[in-house]
Parts: sequence; structure tokens; C-alpha cells
Amino acid sequence: MKDLDRLNQLTESHGELRPGHGMISGVIALSLAILCFLGVLAFHFPEYLTTPQLRKSYNVDVMRQLMLGALVLAGSISLYNIIRGRARWLALGAFTLIALTLALGGHKVPVNDFADGTPYIGLDWFILDLLGSTLIFIFIEKLFALRKHQPVFRPEWQTDFHHFIVNHMIVGFVLLATNLLVHKLFGWAANDGVRGWVQNLNFFVAVFLIVLVADLVQYWTHRAYHEVPLLWRLHAVHHSVKSMDWLAGSRQHILELIITRTLVLAPIYVLGFSKEVIDAYIIIVGFQAVFNHANVSVRLGPLRYVIVTPNFHHWHHSQDDAALDKNYAAHFAFLDHLFGTAVKSDREWPERYGVLGDYVPNGFLRQLAFPFRWKG
Repeated sequence: MKDLDRLNQLTESHGELRPGHGMISGVIALSLAILCFLGVLAFHFPEYLTTPQLRKSYNVDVMRQLMLGALVLAGSISLYNIIRGRARWLALGAFTLIALTLALGGHKVPVNDFADGTPYIGLDWFILDLLGSTLIFIFIEKLFALRKHQPVFRPEWQTDFHHFIVNHMIVGFVLLATNLLVHKLFGWAANDGVRGWVQNLNFFVAVFLIVLVADLVQYWTHRAYHEVPLLWRLHAVHHSVKSMDWLAGSRQHILELIITRTLVLAPIYVLGFSKEVIDAYIIIVGFQAVFNHANVSVRLGPLRYVIVTPNFHHWHHSQDDAALDKNYAAHFAFLDHLFGTAVKSDREWPERYGVLGDYVPNGFLRQLAFPFRWKG
């Protein structure tokens, strides 16, 4: 019971984790153990826990080897910490999950034929997304760090990790719901002539156009979140993050996620972009949404006036008076220069992030309820 209380405290704490006590390695081992446990469940129930589109894209044998490697790594870290007496309660938690995963068959669970068309949760997408994002962006942050002394497990990382889990776990449901909503609300606007013209465009021209159209919608939607008090209640949650890194972009109220996705998907559907072009857009928006929040010192010279960079978006999160309600674009920085909302500052980077007054509470559940309780 005492160990369980410590685990609960770890998930709710908002302080940074420092090396030398087994906490950082313990969290890594526990995270890998959790992902392995989720992975073995996906092997047992692929029809309900895996994404149909992803099943055709990856090799199951490779996934098995990845799980085996994660089990060995997590087990080795946990065993070392148990022997050395470093955060033993955390290591035991990871070790217990590893044992349970192995008891359920581990990486050797056979995957037989199963029916298509069943309702599903994209557990495989979540596992691959978390692993891929963590490995890629932490590597980039360490290579091109803006704030070199900012730890990976910085203050409030737990809150943003909870947002990551919820928003990414239900992204399949959100996309399905928003697609249905878009078809119902905007189906009348579809024009076969326009669609034919769009579908005959060169692939790269079509990708540029879809990103431009999406960013125009994103710009004005984002601006509305700042200028309409009722919408700011939702968006303030995203701005409450005080340390910028790859995980910070995940802090987003679920209602804002649904509203924004619906509005961005509407013109994309109406204009009739091909699946290949939409897939390319999803890759671009997925990368930029994470990269532009990352703790990286990237400005791109004159290109920063054209493309949104981490420098450009960091200013959007700044508490500086000159940066308030500025830099709304998600992809093309020239939109803010065109509409007169680009930040103008003599300094290269902002000093402080977050909401002026710091009135948004910490913690995922408190932030979920915040827009409906805030009396400001």
C-alpha cells in the first residue's frame, strides 16, 4: 500500500526529477514496462486494440523484437535499482508489470486471423507514437538545446504526460467523430468541379495548398481563442505550460482539440484532397506541432519569416507584453506578418512562458475542469 501511495504521488507531483536517486531510470523502466504490458494486450486483442491502417504498415516480427528489447532493458534497469536499493518501490512496480507481461505471453503471443470492422482503440498507434516521439525529440533537444540545463523530466512533466496519454489515446475517436461531423455539416459545400481541379494538382503543389488552407483556418481559429473570452477559457490550458519542450504541445483541452480539428478538416474535405496529400499533411502537422514547442535553439535565418519555427512559436507562449496575442500561425509565419500579428522584439528568445497571473491550476483533471470553473 505504501509503494502504491508513492506511485500515486509520483504521477501527481509537479517537480523535476534529478539524477542519482534511481527515479529517472525507474520512470524509464516503468514506462517501458507499461508499454510492453499494453503491447501484449494488443497482441491478444488486435481487432479491438490496434488501428486498421497501421496493421498494413508495420511488420509484426519487428514489433515483437522491439517488445523483447524493451522488456530486457526495463528488467535490467529494475533489477539494478532493486539490488542497489535505488527507488526500490518504483523498480518493484516496473518488475511486477514485466512479470505480468511475460505471464501473458510476452512478445511470443500468436496473432491469428481476426475480423475487420470492429470498434477499436488505437493502442498500437499510442505505443509507437510515444516511443517514436520520445526517442526522436529528446535526441534533437539534447543535440540543439536552447536551455541546456532544463532536465527531460522538468517541472509539470506529469501534467503534460497525462494530456499526451488522453489526447493521443482518443485521437482515433476524435478523428472519426470530427470526420462524421464535417461530412454532416459541410457535405453540401462539396463541388465536383473544384474537387476535380484539386485532385489533378501536382502532389507537391497540393501539399503546399492543403497546408496553406489548413493554416489559414488554424490562424483565425487560434486568434479567436485569444480574442473571444469564452474560447480563451479553453486555450488558457495550453498556454499555462511554463517550460517549453516536445511534451509541452500535448497540453491541450480536449474540447479545443475537437473544435480545432473539425474546423480544419472541413475545408480539406470540401476541397477534396487525395488520401496521399492528406497523409502528407498529417505528417507535417504532427511534426511541427511537437517540434515547434521543443527545447531547441533553431531559427532558420531568413526562412523564419516564411516557416513557423520553435523560435517563432516560443514567442507565442511568452509572457512578454510585446508577445501577447501574437504569432498565431502553425505552419507559415508569413501569415502573421501579413495580418500584422507577428512579434517584434530586439531579443532572440523570450525569457518566461505561461499565462500572465499564473491562474491555471496544475494537474490534468483540474485543467480539464478549469474552463467550467474559472470566474475570471
